[in-house]
Amino acid sequence: MSYAGLAVVFVALSAAVALLATVRRGLGARWWLTTGVTIIVLLVLTVVFDSVMILADLFRFDESSLLGVRLWRAPVEDLAWPLAAGLLLPSLRELLTAPPEVP
Repeated sequence: MSYAGLAVVFVALSAAVALLATVRRGLGARWWLTTGVTIIVLLVLTVVFDSVMILADLFRFDESSLLGVRLWRAPVEDLAWPLAAGLLLPSLRELLTAPPEVP
């Protein structure tokens, strides 16, 4: 399986959990804005730090398994992980904590 194929699976599962949390908890625009900003920050940090680590030759990718699109030095497939984490973790928090009590 290619890096992109694996990434699609994880992002799709994370998006499904985020959708479930939105429906069950009635998450609104503020929650989505906060989550979106968090994801953008994670994506920028991933591009910067992955690129620095690649430039320092700390790791390499199998080029035949990549799509070929890069942001600076980071392959675009590598951005799936912060995207999945940015969707999944806040969604799980919403689903696994008790709903706030209304006075």
